[in-house]
Amino acid sequence: MSLPKQKLPLVIITGASSGIGLAAAKLFAARGHPLLLLARRLEIMEALHLPHTLCKAVDVTDRKSLLEAVRQAESLYGAADVIINNAGIMLLGDITRQHPDEWDRMLEVNVKGLLNGIHAVAGSMVKRQHGTIINISSVAGRKTFANHVAYTATKFAVHGLSENLREEMAPHDVRVVTIAPGAVETELLSHTSDESIKAGYDDWKTNMGAPVLSPEDVARAILYAYEQPQGVCIREIVLAATRQQA
Repeated sequence: MSLPKQKLPLVIITGASSGIGLAAAKLFAARGHPLLLLARRLEIMEALHLPHTLCKAVDVTDRKSLLEAVRQAESLYGAADVIINNAGIMLLGDITRQHPDEWDRMLEVNVKGLLNGIHAVAGSMVKRQHGTIINISSVAGRKTFANHVAYTATKFAVHGLSENLREEMAPHDVRVVTIAPGAVETELLSHTSDESIKAGYDDWKTNMGAPVLSPEDVARAILYAYEQPQGVCIREIVLAATRQQA
């Protein structure tokens, strides 16, 4: 199906079926951008009924499918101007008891999946001397927390690779932005299999005495960084609820 190209450039969002990704999809659509939305749950993305949007059921660990989706979207809407690498999972656990399969899954999605997203657009952006890569990390990519060992490892990796990537992309006028939220009210915690850790995390949020961040809070930070002039790179945004101390 051939759809007309839009005046505003294409925005790619991974993990777009919930939380931050879904909120970002709505916000960028409201700005008039065509979108490529990627997640495993296709029906949720399609139910948004956003205009000029291609939704694909793609797991970011599937490099071939991700590349094919990007090429299809670019054939409809033109070159991707920004990718928001948001797909991620949080499997908290005591390192002495956590199953190593959970480490593997987080490394596959949070690190290799993010690299797959970068790979899908970086070459084209360098050739065009224009573009923005936004990687969603966490405050757990800057400091440590109990029961976060493997998750923190993946988020420190996101921070490190993003900074290295920024240095390599800067001479080509391609921006790299790291967004590091604190606790956000999303489905992320539900991935954790240890019920006692989930209960403790929920208690921590309750005892904070105020709401944690909403996905919309983070989406606005993403949009703010993106809408700066191309010559301005907001390298990192760290945001959390005012009452979150750690």
